Amino acid sequence: METIIRLTAALGIFGVMIGWEYFSPRRPLPIGRKQRWPINLGLATFNMLLMRLTAGGIAYLSAIAAAEKSWGVLNWFAAPAWLSIIMTLLFLDFAIYAQHFVLHKWPLLWRLHQVHHTDLEFDATTAVRFHPLETMISMAYKVLCIYLIGAHPGAVIAFEVILNGASTFNHSNVNIPPAIDKKLRWLIITPDMHRIHHSTIPAETDSNYGFSVSWWDKLCKTYTAEPKHPQTTMTIGLKPFRRQAELGFMKLLLLPFKPLRRR
Repeated sequence: METIIRLTAALGIFGVMIGWEYFSPRRPLPIGRKQRWPINLGLATFNMLLMRLTAGGIAYLSAIAAAEKSWGVLNWFAAPAWLSIIMTLLFLDFAIYAQHFVLHKWPLLWRLHQVHHTDLEFDATTAVRFHPLETMISMAYKVLCIYLIGAHPGAVIAFEVILNGASTFNHSNVNIPPAIDKKLRWLIITPDMHRIHHSTIPAETDSNYGFSVSWWDKLCKTYTAEPKHPQTTMTIGLKPFRRQAELGFMKLLLLPFKPLRRR
C-alpha cells in the first residue's frame, strides 16, 4: 500500500507538471525532449527497479521497526503522535538539505551527484536524473535518520510523497509570475529559486540546496535570490559537460569512475 501511495502521487504530480510546462513554459528548451527524456526517464526507471529489488519500502519499514523496538529520540520520550509527525517532517527535511550540501562539498560524493547536474536543460525530468549509487546511498542515509529520530511511520510516507512532489515541482520549467514567485519563496522552493542551483556558475551551483521549504538555505546562509544572468537565458549544467553526445545513459552510469573534471 505504501508503494502504491507513493507511486500514484509521483505519477500524478509529474503529469501535472509536464502539462504545465507544455502550455506555459518559463524558458525555451533548445535541446528537445527526444534527446533528454529517454536518458532522464531511463535513469529513473533503472533506479526504481533497483530499489524495488533491493530495498523496496525500507524507509517505512525502518520507521515501523524503530517504533516496535523503541529506537530513536521520539520513541524514547513517548512523544504524542502530532508532535512526532511534525518533528519527523522537519528533521528529515533538514537532513536532506544537509545531505545535498555534503554531496557538493565532498569530492567522492560529488562524483555521483554531478550526474544530476550534467543535464543541459531544466525540466520535470531533471528531478529524477540521479546515478543509482547516489540513490542507494541516499536511502541508506535516510534510514539512518529515521532510526535516529524514531520517525513516525505515517510521517515517513508523507515525507516521501512531499520529497518527490517538491522535487518535481521545483525542477519544472513552468512560468510563475515574478510577484507570485517572490511570495511563494517565503515558504517553499520555486523553480526559479532552484534553477539557480543548476547554473554553470559555481557560486550559484553551491547555493539553494533545499528541496521543499526555503528556510534552511536562508538560515544557513546558502541562499541566492537571483542569478547573475536572466532566468530565461542563463546556462544550465556544468561547464566541463557541454555536449549532449557525451551524456548518454551508459556514459552517465560510468561517469563517477572517470577522472573528476574541474568545475
